[in-house]
Amino acid sequence: MFKGLRVADVSDGMDVAGLKDAGLMDQRIQTLWKDLDSFKHVICGIAVTARYVPTNRKVSNTMTPEEYAKWEGQWYNAISPQTYEDSIKPGKVVVIDNQGDGDVGSVGSANSLAWVQKGAVGIVSEGGVRDTDEIIKQRIPVYQDPLQRGRGIRPGRNELESVNKNIVVGGVLVRPGDIIIADGDGVVVVPREVAVTVSTAARKVLEGDKAARRELYKATGRPLDQTVMP
Repeated sequence: MFKGLRVADVSDGMDVAGLKDAGLMDQRIQTLWKDLDSFKHVICGIAVTARYVPTNRKVSNTMTPEEYAKWEGQWYNAISPQTYEDSIKPGKVVVIDNQGDGDVGSVGSANSLAWVQKGAVGIVSEGGVRDTDEIIKQRIPVYQDPLQRGRGIRPGRNELESVNKNIVVGGVLVRPGDIIIADGDGVVVVPREVAVTVSTAARKVLEGDKAARRELYKATGRPLDQTVMP
């Protein structure tokens, strides 16, 4: 229902559903990269949610490399795992609430690519993204606060608090199963129960905009592109 809709269209559809200014994430949450030819940075999918919190566990500074490797693996497996991966199916968007966990790269070039392999269409995170050059090169749609990028690994820094529970990202409530739309204008979250109302109204807005802009393209001699085609 939401395929091809812009964040602006969906925002207008939310107005029709009585949800004015609701669902719009803070403008800090923005796309990591843009593809203005094919719009490959755009996200349209269903939320899978996870929440990481800062740890208060004491970490020894006297481990040997072998002890460190064992400790690191145990932390990844038992304290800060990625159990939400089991919920990633085609069409899903991984949405991560990692507010306040500091300079931690909960998302990187490897795990993001693994999620795409499972069918994820994008990632939205309050911050905590590392390996950003590689993520851009891999053309994985990621939206986050560019001032909150994380560089450290999760062990010793954060813990997984919940999976597929209600979270807050960009000041907006995100529930598992809600619809996520993201483009150059930012990110909007649509509550699943109003999806039909919102998408129907948004589609009318988009179609009207395309028709009007198509005529303006013709009047100004501009060649038609995919943004104005019916």
